[in-house]
Amino acid sequence: MYSLDNLQRHLDEGGFDHQLSLIHSQKRLTESKNRLARLIRRMENSFSSKTAGIASSPGRTEMGGNHTDHNHGHVLAAAVNLDCLCVFSPSETTEVTILSENYDRSIVVDISETTPLDGEEGTSEAIVRGVADGFRKAGFIISGFNACVCSTIPAGAGLSSSAAFEVLVGRIFNYLFNENKISELDIARIAKRAENIHFAKPCGFMDQMACSFEGILSIDFNNPDSPGITRVEPGFEQNKDSDDFFGTGYRLCVVDTGGSHADLTPDYAAIPKEMFLAANCLGRNEARGLSVDDVLENIPSIREKIGERAILRLLHFIGENERAILQAKALQKGNINEFLKLVADSGHSSSHLLQNCYSNSEPTSQPIPLAIYLTELMLKENGVARIHGGGFAGTLQAYIHNSCFETYQKYMKNIFGPTSVIELSLRQPGNEFLTIETEAGI
Repeated sequence: MYSLDNLQRHLDEGGFDHQLSLIHSQKRLTESKNRLARLIRRMENSFSSKTAGIASSPGRTEMGGNHTDHNHGHVLAAAVNLDCLCVFSPSETTEVTILSENYDRSIVVDISETTPLDGEEGTSEAIVRGVADGFRKAGFIISGFNACVCSTIPAGAGLSSSAAFEVLVGRIFNYLFNENKISELDIARIAKRAENIHFAKPCGFMDQMACSFEGILSIDFNNPDSPGITRVEPGFEQNKDSDDFFGTGYRLCVVDTGGSHADLTPDYAAIPKEMFLAANCLGRNEARGLSVDDVLENIPSIREKIGERAILRLLHFIGENERAILQAKALQKGNINEFLKLVADSGHSSSHLLQNCYSNSEPTSQPIPLAIYLTELMLKENGVARIHGGGFAGTLQAYIHNSCFETYQKYMKNIFGPTSVIELSLRQPGNEFLTIETEAGI
Protein backbone atom coordinates (compact mmCIF):
# COMPACT_ATOMS: atom_id res chain seq x y z
CA MET A 1 0.00 0.00 0.00
CA TYR A 2 1.20 3.51 -0.81
CA SER A 3 0.10 7.01 0.09
CA LEU A 4 -2.20 8.58 -2.50
CA ASP A 5 0.20 11.53 -2.75
CA ASN A 6 3.10 9.24 -3.61
CA LEU A 7 1.00 7.31 -6.12
CA GLN A 8 0.14 10.53 -7.92
CA ARG A 9 3.73 11.81 -7.76
CA HIS A 10 5.10 8.53 -9.10
CA LEU A 11 2.57 8.62 -11.93
CA ASP A 12 3.44 12.22 -12.81
CA GLU A 13 7.15 11.40 -12.87
CA GLY A 14 6.65 8.50 -15.27
CA GLY A 15 7.31 5.87 -12.63
CA PHE A 16 4.42 3.68 -13.78
CA ASP A 17 5.09 4.09 -17.51
CA HIS A 18 6.85 0.77 -18.00
CA GLN A 19 4.26 -1.28 -16.13
CA LEU A 20 1.34 0.49 -17.82
CA SER A 21 2.93 -0.12 -21.23
CA LEU A 22 3.27 -3.82 -20.46
CA ILE A 23 -0.34 -4.02 -19.31
CA HIS A 24 -2.08 -1.84 -21.90
CA SER A 25 0.50 -1.46 -24.72
CA GLN A 26 2.77 1.46 -25.53
CA LYS A 27 0.27 3.17 -27.81
CA ARG A 28 -2.28 3.32 -24.96
CA LEU A 29 0.15 4.81 -22.43
CA THR A 30 -1.32 8.33 -22.38
CA GLU A 31 -4.83 6.93 -22.01
CA SER A 32 -3.62 4.62 -19.22
CA LYS A 33 -2.00 7.44 -17.28
CA ASN A 34 -5.12 9.57 -17.57
CA ARG A 35 -7.30 6.69 -16.35
CA LEU A 36 -5.07 6.09 -13.35
CA ALA A 37 -4.91 9.80 -12.48
CA ARG A 38 -8.71 9.98 -12.49
CA LEU A 39 -8.97 6.94 -10.23
CA ILE A 40 -6.43 8.29 -7.71
CA ARG A 41 -8.23 11.63 -7.67
CA ARG A 42 -11.64 9.99 -7.20
CA MET A 43 -10.30 7.76 -4.43
CA GLU A 44 -8.97 10.80 -2.59
CA ASN A 45 -12.23 12.71 -2.98
CA SER A 46 -14.59 9.84 -2.16
CA PHE A 47 -13.04 7.97 0.76
CA SER A 48 -11.10 8.81 3.90
CA SER A 49 -8.23 6.45 3.11
CA LYS A 50 -4.79 8.00 2.84
CA THR A 51 -3.13 4.90 1.40
CA ALA A 52 -4.14 2.63 -1.46
CA GLY A 53 -3.03 -0.06 -3.85
CA ILE A 54 -3.46 -0.35 -7.62
CA ALA A 55 -4.74 -3.54 -9.24
CA SER A 56 -5.55 -4.61 -12.78
CA SER A 57 -7.44 -7.59 -14.17
CA PRO A 58 -7.55 -8.30 -17.92
CA GLY A 59 -10.19 -9.37 -20.36
CA ARG A 60 -9.49 -12.42 -22.50
CA THR A 61 -9.62 -13.63 -26.07
CA GLU A 62 -10.27 -17.19 -27.23
CA MET A 63 -7.59 -18.04 -29.79
CA GLY A 64 -8.58 -21.66 -30.40
CA GLY A 65 -11.00 -24.26 -29.15
CA ASN A 66 -14.46 -22.95 -29.99
CA HIS A 67 -16.96 -24.83 -27.79
CA THR A 68 -14.50 -27.51 -26.70
CA ASP A 69 -14.14 -26.89 -22.95
CA HIS A 70 -17.58 -28.24 -21.99
CA ASN A 71 -16.71 -31.66 -23.50
CA HIS A 72 -13.37 -31.93 -21.67
CA GLY A 73 -11.36 -30.62 -24.62
CA HIS A 74 -8.44 -28.26 -25.21
CA VAL A 75 -8.62 -24.47 -25.46
CA LEU A 76 -6.07 -21.83 -26.44
CA ALA A 77 -6.84 -18.57 -24.67
CA ALA A 78 -4.99 -15.37 -23.77
CA ALA A 79 -5.32 -12.32 -21.57
CA VAL A 80 -5.57 -9.02 -23.43
CA ASN A 81 -4.64 -5.40 -22.82
CA LEU A 82 -8.21 -4.25 -22.13
CA ASP A 83 -8.76 -4.43 -18.38
CA CYS A 84 -10.42 -3.41 -15.14
CA LEU A 85 -8.03 -0.91 -13.54
CA CYS A 86 -8.62 -0.16 -9.87
CA VAL A 87 -7.37 1.90 -6.93
CA PHE A 88 -8.40 0.28 -3.64
CA SER A 89 -7.98 0.39 0.14
CA PRO A 90 -9.40 -1.50 3.13
CA SER A 91 -12.42 -0.10 4.93
CA GLU A 92 -13.24 -0.38 8.62
CA THR A 93 -16.58 -2.10 7.99
CA THR A 94 -17.92 -5.24 6.35
CA GLU A 95 -19.07 -3.24 3.33
CA VAL A 96 -17.48 -3.37 -0.10
CA THR A 97 -18.04 -0.07 -1.90
CA ILE A 98 -16.98 0.23 -5.54
CA LEU A 99 -17.28 3.40 -7.59
CA SER A 100 -17.04 2.67 -11.30
CA GLU A 101 -16.60 5.07 -14.17
CA ASN A 102 -18.70 2.65 -16.21
CA TYR A 103 -21.82 2.89 -14.01
CA ASP A 104 -23.84 5.80 -12.67
CA ARG A 105 -24.56 4.13 -9.35
CA SER A 106 -22.25 2.86 -6.62
CA ILE A 107 -21.82 -0.86 -6.00
CA VAL A 108 -22.34 -1.42 -2.26
CA VAL A 109 -22.40 -4.90 -0.73
CA ASP A 110 -22.41 -5.85 2.96
CA ILE A 111 -20.41 -9.08 2.91
CA SER A 112 -21.47 -10.08 6.40
CA GLU A 113 -24.16 -11.87 4.37
CA THR A 114 -22.79 -13.78 1.37
CA THR A 115 -25.54 -16.24 0.44
CA PRO A 116 -27.23 -15.53 -2.92
CA LEU A 117 -30.01 -12.95 -2.72
CA ASP A 118 -33.25 -13.21 -4.69
CA GLY A 119 -33.43 -10.52 -7.34
CA GLU A 120 -29.68 -9.79 -7.26
CA GLU A 121 -28.88 -12.16 -10.14
CA GLY A 122 -27.12 -10.60 -13.11
CA THR A 123 -25.77 -7.62 -11.14
CA SER A 124 -22.33 -6.43 -10.09
CA GLU A 125 -23.46 -6.78 -6.49
CA ALA A 126 -24.08 -10.49 -7.10
CA ILE A 127 -20.50 -10.89 -8.35
CA VAL A 128 -18.99 -9.14 -5.31
CA ARG A 129 -21.16 -11.17 -2.93
CA GLY A 130 -20.40 -14.39 -4.82
CA VAL A 131 -16.63 -13.88 -4.75
CA ALA A 132 -16.80 -13.05 -1.03
CA ASP A 133 -18.87 -16.20 -0.46
CA GLY A 134 -16.35 -18.31 -2.35
CA PHE A 135 -13.47 -16.93 -0.28
CA ARG A 136 -15.36 -17.60 2.95
CA LYS A 137 -16.33 -21.15 2.03
CA ALA A 138 -12.72 -21.89 1.00
CA GLY A 139 -11.52 -20.79 4.44
CA PHE A 140 -9.95 -17.53 3.29
CA ILE A 141 -10.28 -14.14 4.99
CA ILE A 142 -12.61 -11.41 3.75
CA SER A 143 -13.43 -7.93 4.96
CA GLY A 144 -14.69 -4.65 3.54
CA PHE A 145 -12.84 -2.44 1.10
CA ASN A 146 -13.34 0.69 -0.98
CA ALA A 147 -12.38 0.90 -4.63
CA CYS A 148 -12.55 3.12 -7.69
CA VAL A 149 -12.64 1.19 -10.98
CA CYS A 150 -12.44 1.96 -14.68
CA SER A 151 -12.94 -0.80 -17.26
CA THR A 152 -11.99 -0.65 -20.93
CA ILE A 153 -13.53 -4.08 -21.63
CA PRO A 154 -16.74 -3.51 -23.60
CA ALA A 155 -19.69 -5.51 -22.28
CA GLY A 156 -21.15 -7.99 -24.71
CA ALA A 157 -18.13 -8.07 -27.03
CA GLY A 158 -17.00 -11.56 -26.02
CA LEU A 159 -13.96 -10.34 -24.06
CA SER A 160 -15.15 -11.50 -20.64
CA SER A 161 -15.85 -8.25 -18.84
CA SER A 162 -17.66 -10.12 -16.04
CA ALA A 163 -14.81 -12.62 -15.50
CA ALA A 164 -12.30 -9.75 -15.35
CA PHE A 165 -14.37 -8.03 -12.66
CA GLU A 166 -14.72 -11.28 -10.70
CA VAL A 167 -10.97 -11.85 -10.79
CA LEU A 168 -10.32 -8.21 -9.81
CA VAL A 169 -12.48 -8.54 -6.69
CA GLY A 170 -10.69 -11.80 -5.86
CA ARG A 171 -7.28 -10.18 -6.28
CA ILE A 172 -8.24 -7.35 -3.91
CA PHE A 173 -9.45 -9.78 -1.21
CA ASN A 174 -6.25 -11.78 -1.71
CA TYR A 175 -3.95 -8.76 -1.49
CA LEU A 176 -5.60 -7.01 1.45
CA PHE A 177 -6.54 -9.90 3.71
CA ASN A 178 -4.71 -13.08 2.60
CA GLU A 179 -1.09 -11.93 2.11
CA ASN A 180 -1.48 -12.48 -1.63
CA LYS A 181 -0.99 -16.23 -1.10
CA ILE A 182 -4.10 -17.54 -2.87
CA SER A 183 -3.32 -19.20 -6.19
CA GLU A 184 -4.51 -18.10 -9.61
CA LEU A 185 -6.43 -21.37 -9.91
CA ASP A 186 -8.29 -20.84 -6.64
CA ILE A 187 -9.21 -17.29 -7.63
CA ALA A 188 -10.45 -18.56 -11.00
CA ARG A 189 -12.51 -21.30 -9.30
CA ILE A 190 -14.08 -18.80 -6.92
CA ALA A 191 -14.80 -16.41 -9.79
CA LYS A 192 -16.53 -19.12 -11.85
CA ARG A 193 -18.57 -20.21 -8.85
CA ALA A 194 -19.70 -16.62 -8.28
CA GLU A 195 -20.84 -16.32 -11.88
CA ASN A 196 -22.62 -19.68 -11.85
CA ILE A 197 -24.37 -19.41 -8.48
CA HIS A 198 -24.75 -15.74 -7.54
CA PHE A 199 -24.74 -14.09 -10.98
CA ALA A 200 -26.79 -17.07 -12.27
CA LYS A 201 -24.97 -17.51 -15.58
CA PRO A 202 -24.01 -21.09 -16.54
CA CYS A 203 -20.58 -20.22 -17.96
CA GLY A 204 -17.63 -22.56 -18.46
CA PHE A 205 -14.21 -22.18 -16.86
CA MET A 206 -12.10 -20.77 -19.69
CA ASP A 207 -12.88 -17.08 -19.10
CA GLN A 208 -11.88 -17.00 -15.45
CA MET A 209 -8.79 -19.15 -16.08
CA ALA A 210 -7.49 -16.83 -18.80
CA CYS A 211 -8.18 -13.67 -16.76
CA SER A 212 -6.58 -15.06 -13.61
CA PHE A 213 -3.46 -16.74 -15.04
CA GLU A 214 -2.79 -14.22 -17.87
CA GLY A 215 -0.37 -14.84 -20.74
CA ILE A 216 -1.21 -17.32 -23.51
CA LEU A 217 -2.56 -20.56 -22.07
CA SER A 218 -3.07 -23.99 -23.56
CA ILE A 219 -5.76 -25.39 -21.25
CA ASP A 220 -6.68 -29.06 -21.06
CA PHE A 221 -10.14 -29.59 -19.55
CA ASN A 222 -9.83 -33.36 -19.22
CA ASN A 223 -10.39 -32.75 -15.51
CA PRO A 224 -12.82 -29.81 -15.63
CA ASP A 225 -12.41 -28.92 -11.94
CA SER A 226 -8.62 -28.82 -12.12
CA PRO A 227 -7.62 -28.15 -15.75
CA GLY A 228 -4.12 -28.75 -17.01
CA ILE A 229 -2.35 -25.50 -17.87
CA THR A 230 0.61 -24.99 -20.18
CA ARG A 231 1.88 -21.46 -20.67
CA VAL A 232 2.68 -20.87 -24.33
CA GLU A 233 5.79 -18.83 -25.11
CA PRO A 234 5.69 -17.73 -28.78
CA GLY A 235 8.86 -18.54 -30.67
CA PHE A 236 8.89 -15.56 -33.02
CA GLU A 237 12.33 -14.03 -33.47
CA GLN A 238 11.05 -10.51 -34.06
CA ASN A 239 10.35 -7.87 -31.46
CA LYS A 240 7.92 -9.31 -28.91
CA ASP A 241 7.35 -5.86 -27.39
CA SER A 242 5.77 -4.63 -30.61
CA ASP A 243 2.12 -3.58 -30.49
CA ASP A 244 1.31 -5.95 -33.34
CA PHE A 245 1.01 -9.72 -32.87
CA PHE A 246 4.48 -10.42 -31.43
CA GLY A 247 6.15 -8.49 -34.20
CA THR A 248 4.86 -10.83 -36.92
CA GLY A 249 3.45 -8.04 -39.09
CA TYR A 250 -0.15 -8.88 -38.17
CA ARG A 251 -2.60 -7.08 -35.93
CA LEU A 252 -5.13 -8.86 -33.74
CA CYS A 253 -8.63 -7.47 -33.35
CA VAL A 254 -12.21 -8.43 -32.68
CA VAL A 255 -15.14 -6.95 -34.57
CA ASP A 256 -18.27 -6.43 -32.52
CA THR A 257 -21.04 -6.74 -35.08
CA GLY A 258 -23.69 -5.59 -32.62
CA GLY A 259 -25.85 -8.70 -32.72
CA SER A 260 -28.16 -9.09 -29.74
CA HIS A 261 -27.42 -11.79 -27.14
CA ALA A 262 -31.00 -11.71 -25.85
CA ASP A 263 -32.83 -15.04 -25.70
CA LEU A 264 -29.86 -17.01 -27.05
CA THR A 265 -29.53 -19.33 -24.05
CA PRO A 266 -31.32 -22.22 -25.85
CA ASP A 267 -28.88 -21.87 -28.78
CA TYR A 268 -25.85 -22.01 -26.47
CA ALA A 269 -27.26 -24.86 -24.39
CA ALA A 270 -28.03 -26.98 -27.45
CA ILE A 271 -24.36 -27.27 -28.44
CA PRO A 272 -23.01 -29.19 -25.42
CA LYS A 273 -26.30 -31.09 -25.13
CA GLU A 274 -26.08 -32.38 -28.70
CA MET A 275 -22.39 -33.22 -28.37
CA PHE A 276 -23.14 -35.16 -25.18
CA LEU A 277 -26.04 -37.02 -26.82
CA ALA A 278 -23.95 -37.94 -29.86
CA ALA A 279 -21.11 -39.13 -27.63
CA ASN A 280 -23.60 -41.18 -25.59
CA CYS A 281 -24.62 -42.98 -28.78
CA LEU A 282 -20.99 -44.15 -28.98
CA GLY A 283 -20.85 -45.23 -25.36
CA ARG A 284 -19.07 -42.11 -24.08
CA ASN A 285 -20.04 -39.52 -21.47
CA GLU A 286 -18.33 -36.71 -23.40
CA ALA A 287 -16.92 -36.04 -26.85
CA ARG A 288 -13.27 -36.19 -25.81
CA GLY A 289 -11.53 -39.37 -26.85
CA LEU A 290 -13.61 -40.00 -29.95
CA SER A 291 -12.09 -40.04 -33.44
CA VAL A 292 -13.53 -39.07 -36.80
CA ASP A 293 -13.58 -42.77 -37.75
CA ASP A 294 -15.63 -43.56 -34.63
CA VAL A 295 -18.27 -41.09 -35.81
CA LEU A 296 -18.24 -42.05 -39.47
CA GLU A 297 -18.67 -45.74 -38.68
CA ASN A 298 -21.77 -45.00 -36.60
CA ILE A 299 -23.49 -42.23 -38.57
CA PRO A 300 -26.66 -44.25 -39.33
CA SER A 301 -27.40 -45.01 -35.67
CA ILE A 302 -26.54 -41.49 -34.44
CA ARG A 303 -28.59 -39.95 -37.22
CA GLU A 304 -31.60 -42.07 -36.39
CA LYS A 305 -31.46 -41.29 -32.67
CA ILE A 306 -30.66 -37.57 -32.58
CA GLY A 307 -30.33 -36.20 -36.12
CA GLU A 308 -27.66 -34.79 -38.37
CA ARG A 309 -26.72 -31.58 -36.55
CA ALA A 310 -25.42 -33.48 -33.55
CA ILE A 311 -23.14 -35.47 -35.87
CA LEU A 312 -21.77 -32.29 -37.42
CA ARG A 313 -21.20 -30.69 -34.01
CA LEU A 314 -19.42 -33.79 -32.74
CA LEU A 315 -17.15 -33.73 -35.80
CA HIS A 316 -16.44 -30.05 -35.11
CA PHE A 317 -15.36 -30.89 -31.57
CA ILE A 318 -12.97 -33.61 -32.70
CA GLY A 319 -11.28 -31.37 -35.27
CA GLU A 320 -11.32 -28.23 -33.12
CA ASN A 321 -9.88 -30.02 -30.12
CA GLU A 322 -6.89 -31.11 -32.20
CA ARG A 323 -6.54 -27.65 -33.79
CA ALA A 324 -6.26 -25.96 -30.39
CA ILE A 325 -3.27 -28.19 -29.61
CA LEU A 326 -1.69 -27.57 -33.01
CA GLN A 327 -2.18 -23.80 -32.69
CA ALA A 328 -0.24 -23.79 -29.43
CA LYS A 329 2.58 -25.75 -31.10
CA ALA A 330 2.62 -23.37 -34.08
CA LEU A 331 2.99 -20.39 -31.75
CA GLN A 332 5.78 -22.09 -29.81
CA LYS A 333 7.62 -22.80 -33.05
CA GLY A 334 7.10 -19.26 -34.31
CA ASN A 335 5.25 -20.47 -37.40
CA ILE A 336 2.78 -17.67 -38.11
CA ASN A 337 1.63 -19.11 -41.43
CA GLU A 338 0.66 -22.44 -39.90
CA PHE A 339 -1.03 -20.66 -37.00
CA LEU A 340 -3.14 -18.48 -39.31
CA LYS A 341 -4.11 -21.48 -41.44
CA LEU A 342 -5.41 -23.21 -38.31
CA VAL A 343 -7.34 -20.05 -37.35
CA ALA A 344 -9.01 -20.08 -40.77
CA ASP A 345 -9.79 -23.80 -40.43
CA SER A 346 -11.35 -23.13 -37.04
CA GLY A 347 -13.59 -20.46 -38.53
CA HIS A 348 -14.76 -22.73 -41.34
CA SER A 349 -15.50 -25.56 -38.90
CA SER A 350 -17.53 -23.31 -36.62
CA SER A 351 -19.50 -22.02 -39.58
CA HIS A 352 -20.16 -25.31 -41.40
CA LEU A 353 -20.16 -27.94 -38.63
CA LEU A 354 -20.79 -26.25 -35.29
CA GLN A 355 -23.24 -23.79 -36.90
CA ASN A 356 -22.98 -21.05 -34.28
CA CYS A 357 -22.66 -18.05 -36.59
CA TYR A 358 -26.34 -17.08 -36.39
CA SER A 359 -29.43 -18.10 -34.45
CA ASN A 360 -32.19 -20.14 -36.04
CA SER A 361 -34.67 -18.14 -33.97
CA GLU A 362 -33.64 -14.99 -35.89
CA PRO A 363 -32.63 -16.34 -39.32
CA THR A 364 -32.70 -12.93 -41.04
CA SER A 365 -30.16 -11.49 -38.57
CA GLN A 366 -26.72 -12.71 -39.69
CA PRO A 367 -24.09 -10.07 -38.90
CA ILE A 368 -21.37 -12.64 -38.14
CA PRO A 369 -21.53 -14.43 -41.55
CA LEU A 370 -21.61 -11.03 -43.23
CA ALA A 371 -18.58 -9.79 -41.30
CA ILE A 372 -16.60 -12.97 -41.99
CA TYR A 373 -17.41 -12.86 -45.70
CA LEU A 374 -16.45 -9.18 -45.94
CA THR A 375 -13.20 -9.90 -44.08
CA GLU A 376 -12.27 -12.72 -46.47
CA LEU A 377 -13.28 -10.65 -49.49
CA MET A 378 -11.22 -7.66 -48.44
CA LEU A 379 -8.12 -9.32 -47.00
CA LYS A 380 -7.70 -12.38 -49.22
CA GLU A 381 -4.23 -13.71 -48.32
CA ASN A 382 -3.56 -10.78 -45.95
CA GLY A 383 -5.54 -12.05 -42.99
CA VAL A 384 -8.00 -14.54 -41.53
CA ALA A 385 -11.12 -14.42 -39.37
CA ARG A 386 -13.14 -16.78 -37.18
CA ILE A 387 -16.13 -16.69 -34.84
CA HIS A 388 -15.08 -15.53 -31.37
CA GLY A 389 -16.59 -17.05 -28.23
CA GLY A 390 -20.03 -18.54 -27.88
CA GLY A 391 -21.32 -17.30 -31.21
CA PHE A 392 -24.84 -16.79 -32.60
CA ALA A 393 -24.38 -13.02 -32.22
CA GLY A 394 -21.68 -10.51 -31.49
CA THR A 395 -18.06 -10.92 -32.33
CA LEU A 396 -15.53 -12.25 -34.81
CA GLN A 397 -11.77 -12.41 -34.32
CA ALA A 398 -9.37 -11.38 -37.07
CA TYR A 399 -5.62 -11.38 -37.68
CA ILE A 400 -4.85 -8.69 -40.25
CA HIS A 401 -1.60 -7.79 -41.97
CA ASN A 402 -0.34 -4.34 -41.01
CA SER A 403 -0.51 -3.17 -44.63
CA CYS A 404 -4.31 -3.67 -44.66
CA PHE A 405 -5.33 -2.87 -41.12
CA GLU A 406 -6.23 0.82 -41.44
CA THR A 407 -8.30 0.22 -44.57
CA TYR A 408 -10.00 -2.80 -43.02
CA GLN A 409 -10.75 -0.92 -39.81
CA LYS A 410 -12.32 2.01 -41.66
CA TYR A 411 -14.42 -0.26 -43.87
CA MET A 412 -15.78 -2.39 -41.01
CA LYS A 413 -16.52 0.62 -38.82
CA ASN A 414 -18.53 2.12 -41.64
CA ILE A 415 -20.74 -1.00 -41.65
CA PHE A 416 -20.87 -2.08 -38.01
CA GLY A 417 -20.34 1.20 -36.17
CA PRO A 418 -17.53 3.50 -34.99
CA THR A 419 -16.59 1.36 -31.98
CA SER A 420 -16.96 -2.02 -33.66
CA VAL A 421 -13.28 -2.76 -34.40
CA ILE A 422 -11.40 -3.39 -31.15
CA GLU A 423 -7.66 -3.81 -31.58
CA LEU A 424 -6.01 -6.08 -29.04
CA SER A 425 -2.56 -6.94 -27.82
CA LEU A 426 -1.81 -9.90 -25.56
CA ARG A 427 -0.92 -9.39 -21.93
CA GLN A 428 1.74 -11.36 -20.10
CA PRO A 429 1.54 -12.13 -16.34
CA GLY A 430 3.41 -10.22 -13.68
CA ASN A 431 1.74 -6.83 -13.38
CA GLU A 432 -1.43 -7.63 -11.48
CA PHE A 433 -0.51 -4.88 -9.00
CA LEU A 434 1.38 -1.67 -9.78
CA THR A 435 4.33 -1.05 -7.46
CA ILE A 436 6.66 1.74 -6.43
CA GLU A 437 10.15 0.37 -6.02
CA THR A 438 11.41 3.04 -3.61
CA GLU A 439 11.13 3.55 0.11
CA ALA A 440 9.56 6.94 -0.56
CA GLY A 441 6.55 5.23 -2.09
CA ILE A 442 5.59 3.43 1.10
